[in-house]
Amino acid sequence: MTAERKKGKLRGEEYERLKKLKSEYGKVQLGNITVDMVLGGMRGMTGLLWETSLLDPDEGIRFRGMSIPECQKVLPAAKPGGEPLPEGLLWLLLTGKVPTKEQVGALSKELRDRASVPDYVFKAIDALPVTAHPMTQFATGVMALQVQSEFQKAYEKGIHKSKYWEPTYEDSLSLIARVPIVASYIYRRIYKDGKVIPMNDSLDYGGNFSHMLGFDSPEMQELMRLYVTIHSDHEGGNVSAHAGHLVASALSDPYLSFAAALNGLAGPLHGLANQEVLLWIKSVVEECGENITTEQLKDYVWKTLNSGKVVPGFGHGVLRKTDPRYTCQREFALKHLPDDPLFQLVSKLYEVVPPVLTQLGKVKNPWPNVDAHSGVLLNYYGLTEARYYTVLFGVSRSIGICSQLIWDRALGLPLERPKSVTMELLENHCKKVPLN
Repeated sequence: MTAERKKGKLRGEEYERLKKLKSEYGKVQLGNITVDMVLGGMRGMTGLLWETSLLDPDEGIRFRGMSIPECQKVLPAAKPGGEPLPEGLLWLLLTGKVPTKEQVGALSKELRDRASVPDYVFKAIDALPVTAHPMTQFATGVMALQVQSEFQKAYEKGIHKSKYWEPTYEDSLSLIARVPIVASYIYRRIYKDGKVIPMNDSLDYGGNFSHMLGFDSPEMQELMRLYVTIHSDHEGGNVSAHAGHLVASALSDPYLSFAAALNGLAGPLHGLANQEVLLWIKSVVEECGENITTEQLKDYVWKTLNSGKVVPGFGHGVLRKTDPRYTCQREFALKHLPDDPLFQLVSKLYEVVPPVLTQLGKVKNPWPNVDAHSGVLLNYYGLTEARYYTVLFGVSRSIGICSQLIWDRALGLPLERPKSVTMELLENHCKKVPLN
């Protein structure tokens, strides 16, 4: 069976599964909506279909049912015992199946073949001041890539809606292939005098991204493979994933949708947090020194909280335990940089911050999240420019958002249009409802 027929067969099976769910269980209730949910950012409200990953408050993220440790065990790696290749996770998210090393190799080659970026994309970026935030430059580059959208061309020619997923698939794979080139161009433009490093045809996705940024040590390439893999997807309710899904539901093509996702990711309460963590850790060192005691660190944490700020890298909107994405980064650090002073400080924070946040009494999850660790690892290997870190997150998130977007179109998911209300309506409604 050809690859095209296999994709079509899989699409047909999942579409029939969706139709059955809707026809047999469409009226089944999934829970009650409270005023707290409406006023509290829709926290705890179930309202999206997202096939590629599922976030459990206690276990953390599962990619197509597989935890991060399970993915580390079964997904092909660049070397024995190494970190999983991002291409392997992309295959898993798209198909629901664990790929062979040969399949990952073929996908890696396909992504390299698709990784051509027109000059006008770089010119669009160059039109911005070099001082523009890296995420502003990144979103601009992705918007410029949109000129080549296959979905837009097909839609204008009148493609049948049952075929929407096909040009979406083409756009999505091309977008995933191209964003490391755009992202590395921005890094070299801002921080390395514009000296661009071309792609290496012998390297995989994560290894090539590290190489184009200017980091060729085997350990940094391994870190980039791990980083891209664990940051790729985190179910559909987070700001970037939801923004991408929302915009795509209007049949905007993958480039437009992913650009919207990037603009959400750039917010301080979402992807920009990984930048804030390293800056905060460095402020601790500047004020207290690298050999800070536990008591000094506790005092600094309280000082941060009492000034009306948060301790970046701790807490999560869904998770109620330590983020497994933090844990696997900690294991990487223990293996490769156990004596690094900043890593040791991060370890102390793991001991100090959760009890303080628990004592504060306002935090549902006092445990570290993915952002609490990534900056220290990147800093150790020489990628010290914290302002750029969210771009790395964005490259990674292309894999998850685009994988789900392909399934959005394959399943024929509709335009997203939830109902909004005014405070007056809520007040009037609540007056009629007896309080328990």
